Amino acid sequence: MPEVADVLRRYGEAYRGRFDSHMPPSHRRAMEDILACRTEALGGQRYQCDRCGHSLYAYHSCRNRSCPKCHKTDTQRWLSRRQAELLPVPHFHLTFTLPRELHSLVRTHQRLLYGILLKAAALALMSLARDPRFVGGRIGILSVLHTWTRAMVFHPHAHCLVPAGGVSQDDSRWRPAHKKYLVPVQALSILFRAKFIKLARKALPKAVFPESIWKKNWVVHCKPAVQDSAKVLGYLARYVHRIAITNNRILSVGDEKVLFRYKDSRQLRWKTMSLSAEEFLRRFLQHVLPEGFHKVRYFGFLSPSSRSQLPHIRSLIPEDPSCGQPSADPLESAKAQPKPNAPLPCPSCHQGWLILVATVLPLRRAPP
Repeated sequence: MPEVADVLRRYGEAYRGRFDSHMPPSHRRAMEDILACRTEALGGQRYQCDRCGHSLYAYHSCRNRSCPKCHKTDTQRWLSRRQAELLPVPHFHLTFTLPRELHSLVRTHQRLLYGILLKAAALALMSLARDPRFVGGRIGILSVLHTWTRAMVFHPHAHCLVPAGGVSQDDSRWRPAHKKYLVPVQALSILFRAKFIKLARKALPKAVFPESIWKKNWVVHCKPAVQDSAKVLGYLARYVHRIAITNNRILSVGDEKVLFRYKDSRQLRWKTMSLSAEEFLRRFLQHVLPEGFHKVRYFGFLSPSSRSQLPHIRSLIPEDPSCGQPSADPLESAKAQPKPNAPLPCPSCHQGWLILVATVLPLRRAPP
């Protein structure tokens, strides 16, 4: 099966030769790590069957967050941790999208404006939610940055998961939201636009913002999420550790072309797209986040400084069977997983067990 690493092996050197002087360090690091992932370059272990003597090498993962081979276990671990924090109430899923006129500016100042996107969306949402006509209390927000479409086109937007309710000003009552909506979306869109531009202008006083951004509606969606808590978190987890494209979507690599499949969101069917190798790498790398940038942010009573209050907040919520309960206990699910040090069956004879016999040292310093 073709992989992103195959595209880099064939065409990565030519790409760097043309754009290296303009590439940020995070792009270079991603290219190097993806090429080295699960190869002898990072070292690993050698296993041998105790029955037939078959040897198997298991090389280390690069752990780069843009690598299509890594992070399956990270997603499961994140789900387990968030499951413990999820409140037994319905949730709303909101999406905040920046207009096309700002894409070039955002791409140039990613570290600043990605953070401002997440902050502006949260501030606008919390401001409206405090209004007694809607929630009338302090809400909690889990936000995730997403920067691409299914065809890897640059499309910065934020996904927010919000419990349907908030805590009163004196922290003594739980105030449930309306069943069908959280806050008015049109007002939320206007407030989000104002807060983003105010924060962006303060951070980039010399930047030029097109006047057209004031004359168009900024896209904000809000809809109730599924009530089963496991499904709510499972949905959002796909954005937490998702990358621009996975290896199973790449169909072929050759003749300086990359053919891959994507799902058309309007026609709701799978299509194929062929791009030059250079354009494929450009689209892929533009979604590599700046080094150290946190794409997941927490606001309101879900923020790190307020997370200790969650047991108290949970005690304020009246029991309601209609809210749904987790479909599975994450602790029980973890117990069902095989232990990391448990021996694996031999893929050759299917009778013996693979035993660790040697450690393979990396050819270069492995990333942290």
